Amino acid sequence: MSENPTVPSEPGGHIADPRQLLLDYLDYYREVVLSKLAGLSEEELRSSRLPSGWAPVELIWHLAHVERRWLRWGFLGEEVDEPWADWFHGPSGRERWAVPDGVSTAEVLETFHRCVADSRAITADVALEARAEAGGRFGPAEQAPALSWILFHLLQEYARHAGHLDVVRELADGVMGE
Repeated sequence: MSENPTVPSEPGGHIADPRQLLLDYLDYYREVVLSKLAGLSEEELRSSRLPSGWAPVELIWHLAHVERRWLRWGFLGEEVDEPWADWFHGPSGRERWAVPDGVSTAEVLETFHRCVADSRAITADVALEARAEAGGRFGPAEQAPALSWILFHLLQEYARHAGHLDVVRELADGVMGE
């Protein structure tokens, strides 16, 4: 078994600004999940090695939609088409992530990169204390979370899914994460 040489470097310990630290760690984990896919064949990207049935490309599709749900639909309060389009209700009644038929891996990655770029633009000049707009994902204004809460939620989601991909990658070809 070998280590994955493509894993990006963690943000430096010199960063003291909480906003910069949060945004840098979010970008770090965005890069980490993509690095876990490097070198996998198309078959491995689209196959599951887990009882739950999800494949690595489906996880990236899910994360693209997570970005949309939390920042465009959630924080900005914009209407988005099919905010839950990453979820599929299978014949067993179980929900899981799924990429629609006919969507290529390249299109999934393009969608992911576009959603991340949108998220970066949305958060670029906004104070962490700013509250999400009412009317999108959230109810009345008093229930709307602060941007800091939304970004921490995204960070924990990425960190958790990076761990999932560590397991999948080790099962696929023995490459281990950190």
